[in-house]
Amino acid sequence: MNNYNIIIAGVGGQGVILAGNIIGDAAIASGYDVKKTDTIGMAQRGGSVISHLRVAPKIYSPVIGESQADIILSFEKMEAARCFSFLKPGGIVILNNREMPPLSVGCGMEKYPSDEEIMAVLRQKTDSIFYVEGTQKAGAIGNLKVLNIFMLGCLSRFMDIEDKVWRECIIKSLPAKILAINITAFETGIESIKL
Repeated sequence: MNNYNIIIAGVGGQGVILAGNIIGDAAIASGYDVKKTDTIGMAQRGGSVISHLRVAPKIYSPVIGESQADIILSFEKMEAARCFSFLKPGGIVILNNREMPPLSVGCGMEKYPSDEEIMAVLRQKTDSIFYVEGTQKAGAIGNLKVLNIFMLGCLSRFMDIEDKVWRECIIKSLPAKILAINITAFETGIESIKL
């Protein structure tokens, strides 16, 4: 069994917490021990949301230290850069091409970093950056709210958990009326990562 230290980053309303819960359920169903903790902040106002998720045969603490994350799964571009210090050298970043500027940017106090600036930060530790058009693909599927499940599909390519288990945990976590579109989002996420 592999060990996975995963940081999930986004902003309020993107489904970061639900995504982390589904990852945890899928890992437990696959025989792993899981510890998780969430930092929500001003999530209801579009603020930063970060989940620490540790998956291994045995885990004692949910917190991922600096330079210990194997994977950063980021639903928003700047949030990946904010979590940069957690990424271990050579780790994996799955980065959604979505800008959701914080209030300070909207008020003109700061400027949102360019793609080049964000990538320069991340490349200090890794070249394994998978840049995905998750928001665009979720919109094409029919609902932007399936972004989190799309991102799980992307993540699933890097974890030793069967697709069947992922689907079962998605089905268990969501209402029946939105299952079909979310399963489509998951499968589209899988297809979006070329290894």
